[in-house]
Amino acid sequence: MKLIDLIKNADGPFYSLEFFPPKEAEQLPGFFAAADALLEMNPLFASVTYGAGGGSQVNTLEVARRLTRDCGYRIMPHLTCVGSSKERIVDYLEQLRSMGISNVLTLRGDVPKHLLAGDGRFDWSREAFRHASELADFVREAFPDFGLGVAAYPAPHPESTTLEEDRGYTSIKLRASDFAITQIFFDVREYIDMRDRLLARGVDKPILPGLLPIQSFESLRHVLALCGANIPARLYIALEEANRRGGAEAVREAGLRFAVEQIRRLLDAGAPGIHLYTLNKAETCLRIAEAVGGLRKAPALPVAV
Repeated sequence: MKLIDLIKNADGPFYSLEFFPPKEAEQLPGFFAAADALLEMNPLFASVTYGAGGGSQVNTLEVARRLTRDCGYRIMPHLTCVGSSKERIVDYLEQLRSMGISNVLTLRGDVPKHLLAGDGRFDWSREAFRHASELADFVREAFPDFGLGVAAYPAPHPESTTLEEDRGYTSIKLRASDFAITQIFFDVREYIDMRDRLLARGVDKPILPGLLPIQSFESLRHVLALCGANIPARLYIALEEANRRGGAEAVREAGLRFAVEQIRRLLDAGAPGIHLYTLNKAETCLRIAEAVGGLRKAPALPVAV
């Protein structure tokens, strides 16, 4: 089943989650324990990341298989342009289909550092797919039974020269897909502005806000450096002060309060659901959901057999 059908038919707002495949086998028991615990949130679906250049494709497939078979999740694996031939994409999608998985999140993907030229650039002209929209078009044609998601950037993509250019590219991606999940952001106004600018372009497909529960000040700075998201000065100063006074635990508590406020404001603004970047950790996500209170239930997950 395509996720867009579940999104459209959901009885009000819902949660969805993101997991990343553990790199080491000894991390798998803890990973699946967290995934099992997060079923309490009744997520509509879960996405599973895919290593840069397809580097962790095998891990993604195995984790996706077990989350589907053993935990009962509806899974949407990532699929990236970097280093992907058409043959490789077809093989990957056929493996997913054999597992009963029929949704993918199509992304351009981050270029691994070892593939960058000396000037830090990457020659996209050699790639089979240069943009997520091209990858989505290919999947739509070759696997019409698959549902498709794409990424959206409330703050413009770092490579966009203007806000309108970014919204133009986002509208192209959304016209090639079913819905979008946003990159991490911390200012609700950015999400609302992006959505309204896309609506003005005639694009009204669902856009799920992607939120990161803040675990520590160090991890926050690392994530900000990776994704280029903006953070309101008021929040950054509050987290910095919390870190000075009480370390990671105080930052986590401050981040939890902010996430609850952010979710409530997004739902009040009409967001169809909330996509949580879990970092494979259950406790903070569960506490956020408890503090937010009752979202109306998404369609129940199937019972694992």
